[in-house]
Amino acid sequence: MSTKQFLFSGFGGQGILFAGKFVAYKGLMAGKNVSWLPSYGPEMRGGTASCGVIVGDEAVGSPIVSTPDVLVAMNLPSLDKYESSVAPGGIIFVDSTLVTRPVNRTDVTVYALPATQMASDNGTPTLANMILVGKILEALGEFDEEGVRAALGKVISAKRADMLDVNFNAMKLGANY
Repeated sequence: MSTKQFLFSGFGGQGILFAGKFVAYKGLMAGKNVSWLPSYGPEMRGGTASCGVIVGDEAVGSPIVSTPDVLVAMNLPSLDKYESSVAPGGIIFVDSTLVTRPVNRTDVTVYALPATQMASDNGTPTLANMILVGKILEALGEFDEEGVRAALGKVISAKRADMLDVNFNAMKLGANY
């Protein structure tokens, strides 16, 4: 993988920052240079949240993601705000349960997954973010079980270790969609 810029976006409480942190750790554990820059509104839950992640072979000069190669829009306001900023030839992942319009761009690849519905249907209503991350890794050819489990082990605290398999299964669900 050369340098990829990711922008995760959605409402607070959807796991935007966690998803970005996972991708950063996965890159770090693969020997890549990474940056992770969270941003969120004043509300802890329900406000806006975004997270820029850069993963690459070169040193990261600035952590700011202004032209993402990969956009994850977990709600409609995020797609409205960031769709136009995606690099031509980039990829947009949307949670089609919450994003009610198609992507207007024709120069990007689009993956629409009903991640929130899939998470709810599988008894893990808080893991729509990881379903989308699973699809991202699969689409980029980066879904390897050992690497995914190792990165999950870094971002999931020891007291929540019981969630490692739950998160991994959610990611597999997304990868196989």
